[in-house]
Amino acid sequence: MTFFRMAAAALIWLSNSVIVQAQDITLTSHDGKVEVTGNLLSYDGEFYRVATQFGELTVDGSGVTCEGLACPNLIDFVAEVRFSGSSVMAETVLPALIKGFADQEGMTATRTQLDDSTIQFEMSKPDRNAPMARFSFRTGTTDDGFADLIADETDVVLALRAVRDAENEAARAARLGDLTQTRRSRIVALDAMVPVVADENPFRQISLVDLARILSGEVQNWLDLGGPDAPIALHVPGAGTGLRQVIEDQLLSPAKLQLTEATIPHDQNADLIRAVARDPFAIGITSQAGTGETRALPLAGGCGHALAATRQSIKTEDYPLTSPMFLYLPARRLPRIARQFLAFSQSPAAQDVIRQAGYVDQAPEMLGVSAQGDRLANAIASGGAEVGLEELQRMIAVMRPSDRLSLSFRFEPGSSRPDAQSRANILQLAQALEAGTFEGRQLTFVGFSDGSGAASANARIAQLRARTVRNAVLAAVETEIPETVELLVDGFGEAMPMACDDSEWGRKVNRRVEIWVQ
Repeated sequence: MTFFRMAAAALIWLSNSVIVQAQDITLTSHDGKVEVTGNLLSYDGEFYRVATQFGELTVDGSGVTCEGLACPNLIDFVAEVRFSGSSVMAETVLPALIKGFADQEGMTATRTQLDDSTIQFEMSKPDRNAPMARFSFRTGTTDDGFADLIADETDVVLALRAVRDAENEAARAARLGDLTQTRRSRIVALDAMVPVVADENPFRQISLVDLARILSGEVQNWLDLGGPDAPIALHVPGAGTGLRQVIEDQLLSPAKLQLTEATIPHDQNADLIRAVARDPFAIGITSQAGTGETRALPLAGGCGHALAATRQSIKTEDYPLTSPMFLYLPARRLPRIARQFLAFSQSPAAQDVIRQAGYVDQAPEMLGVSAQGDRLANAIASGGAEVGLEELQRMIAVMRPSDRLSLSFRFEPGSSRPDAQSRANILQLAQALEAGTFEGRQLTFVGFSDGSGAASANARIAQLRARTVRNAVLAAVETEIPETVELLVDGFGEAMPMACDDSEWGRKVNRRVEIWVQ
């Protein structure tokens, strides 16, 4: 019996768990041979989660009857799903996705502000007295979301950054699983961190190195960067916000710098934008979706490359300060309607909703070689002396008959492990292969490196990275892919740099794997 096997396996696995004293429900198999008594932790409309003297069990509700005061109403069951974390996500992209999901499923989504920090959406169908579900959002920071998950006070974390090592260790200790695993997180939308100035500001671009020097307080006057003799007014997001943490993680930490105390913090992005827009000597850090009346500065390097935050450069991660919007999920079963919503968030219909909300969607796009003009020009102008014409010609021979897929893959610092956004891209590509999206096509995983070291060694490293990503995609495939799909691996080392190698940020952008489809 499936129920009995599940219970027996759980008894063995959790025999060292803390014994729970409260006994408020009894689940009995239909033939009366198996009985489980314990404290009801949750019911998702299909499965009971029960704390018993043997540990925590998950029991299929279709195989049992429930007795006790805590037994749920099986007729008018209302799924309760809790979200916690980034207020930006809770107030912008998630409500748009909920409305799109409700429309698709023939439901209405009624929004209620329960208190200053809690929003609730009640999902209802016209032919049902009770609502189908209540989605509640605790608006705060990414830190708050992970803290709530570890304390079992939320089901889904809204995060503007990847999970940190200490948070992941705490989650594993709380039996929530390894949050760095591919299926423990999803990206719902893409944004980017951008430096902004007023229209009157004379600067037209800024290097990542100079931006970090401003943020650390090393540079406090525009004169030090070749501009007018005027103090720099530095406007940043408030402490604890996801974007503030992205600044620390992506800009300052790689250079072993800390944010200066001489900043003007803003809890509301609109206030930051207004302050920067009216001060020609101010600079601020905001998201690409929230630049308002300010002007975003492209990121430049000493070798002449300049990267602007555009929809294409964010989607391909060629822009170095891309900021994904994550949903982190514990290793436990969520209610069916929550799983349906999460599936919708990755669907083509959801990508339209995300674009309308002002963010960059994840719908894969094909970029022809004709759209690579600037990159190819940089390859010729900035390629290392060891990269000969023959290697450039070989690269063009691979790319000319192909289109570049907008999914790219980059790696954690000092590691061959794909970073958090790339792990989500691996899952997305695996699902597209399973769905037959690339039937009859040839996909070449093309690796690139930075310019540190010998060109021959970099070429080997680049090919190894490409093989690592190809193998990770195949490992993420759960069913099978069409036999007509061909997956190849190639590498061109330092032949086509995306950014300057004069900083860790530039080198990280250059260490990548692209997909070219023929």
